[in-house]
Amino acid sequence: MRVLVYPHSMELGGSQMNAIQIAGALRDRGHEVAVISDPGPLVARVAAMGLEHIELPSRRSRPSPGVARLLRDLVGARAFDVVHGWEWPPILDAFFGVGLPGRAAVVGTVMSMSVPAFLPRRIPLTLGTEAIRLAAVAGGHRRAALLEPPIDAEADRPQLDSGAFRGALGVAPDEILIGIVCRLAPDLKLEGLLSACRAVRALAESGAPVRLAIVGDGAARGQVAAEAEAANAALGRPIVMLTGEMADPRPCYAAADIVLGQGGSALRGMAFAKPVVVVGEDGFSELLTPGSAPIFLHQGWYGLGPGSQGSGAPALQEALRRLISSPPLRAELGRFGRRLVEARFSLTGAAQTMERIYLAVAGEPAPAGARALDALFCGSRVLSYKLERRYMRWMGRAAADDANARAKIAAVLSATDPSSVEKTDRLPRGRTA
Repeated sequence: MRVLVYPHSMELGGSQMNAIQIAGALRDRGHEVAVISDPGPLVARVAAMGLEHIELPSRRSRPSPGVARLLRDLVGARAFDVVHGWEWPPILDAFFGVGLPGRAAVVGTVMSMSVPAFLPRRIPLTLGTEAIRLAAVAGGHRRAALLEPPIDAEADRPQLDSGAFRGALGVAPDEILIGIVCRLAPDLKLEGLLSACRAVRALAESGAPVRLAIVGDGAARGQVAAEAEAANAALGRPIVMLTGEMADPRPCYAAADIVLGQGGSALRGMAFAKPVVVVGEDGFSELLTPGSAPIFLHQGWYGLGPGSQGSGAPALQEALRRLISSPPLRAELGRFGRRLVEARFSLTGAAQTMERIYLAVAGEPAPAGARALDALFCGSRVLSYKLERRYMRWMGRAAADDANARAKIAAVLSATDPSSVEKTDRLPRGRTA
């Protein structure tokens, strides 16, 4: 099978890393796979994996009529069977360029925390959590499957050397290093980053031998750096350290005694057998334990509102204090997380899920009338969305990332049946509606 994978970006981030990893795993299963994308840091990763890369211009509208035409021509010239768009702009480019004229099958993946209402209803979608999948089905997407963020448990493993990273930061062997790897973005990330800085400062002021390393970069760097500088000034030494972006952040995971994160970052910490505290927004933080795992398996590695121990930096501080004071607990929860990743989040399982979906849809385009109705529905809603975004920007109230805006995430989490949480742990990979 010939597959063209289209990530939404090539900046360092979870969704695009998932797209590239699955592309490589599918190639290893015998399929012909190419990646089409903007330029960016992850292009080097594509090249290192031996995958073909086709470059798109980074300055373009989203969605882009020019890219839709390019996809149409590529499929015509090279007979791709499937075009797989990751996040909504690539999905729309693929639908209008390839799916609408019936040139090839289109599959979409949304790893954001909500599904845009304007996506075509008849193309198969994969979603990153069961809560989002259920919300998508309720919104009319009947071909919605679960594709949890995959982890390469061979590349991300506890045995990797950690000494160089700790040494470069001046972290002593008897100090507890807390690691965060994420984009420094205002949506989803910033509140947890600031809470982490404040919690670690409070712990250090109470005498705990703790340091915090933040790996990443982004639009919120200035705010995070200011909080880090305040913590360091209060202690008179570097307690919170910003390393900047790392093309390969595995040394941070390997060096950390505790990992804070959400989404794929939390899962990678688990793969390294580290105890993990999941952070979200509106004060959310929750330690991963066998008791809390079913919640995350349902709603994803993120949360809104108070966790079981309370809200904000004080709750995060208490979770960290519990881990700092008990090396056996850290080891036990690290082993639990590693087992969970191996059992449920393997890259091999994700590749098998996508392979089944590709084989099911390749060569079976929807009827022309159905495609036309999808295009009319999608086009009108995208226009409304664009006009609304323009108005919200003019009013100064536009979210930096609409798909991850708090109101939309809250709607997804509140719309799903809480009774399904206990069932989620037994859902097979790729289960469809």
